[in-house]
Amino acid sequence: MRKIILVAAAGAAALALSACSDETAETADAAADSAMDDAAANVDAAGEAVADTADAAGEAVADTADAAGDAVDAAGEAVEGAADEATGN
Repeated sequence: MRKIILVAAAGAAALALSACSDETAETADAAADSAMDDAAANVDAAGEAVADTADAAGEAVADTADAAGDAVDAAGEAVEGAADEATGN
């Protein structure tokens, strides 16, 4: 009788551990999926941040080039004005 009770208790313990292991595996799978989703979202956000920064840098370069062009035009006009004054035109 004692052996039957021990075997039954061992069987119940094995079933309980098996159920616990399945639940643990499902929880681990869910955690891994969540981590992958978070990583993908972070990669997307980083890509958008890089693109935004590149756009801003491109606009800054274009603005600087425009300002340099304006400065060259102004300098050219000043030189022409000085040349006109020197030649009496």
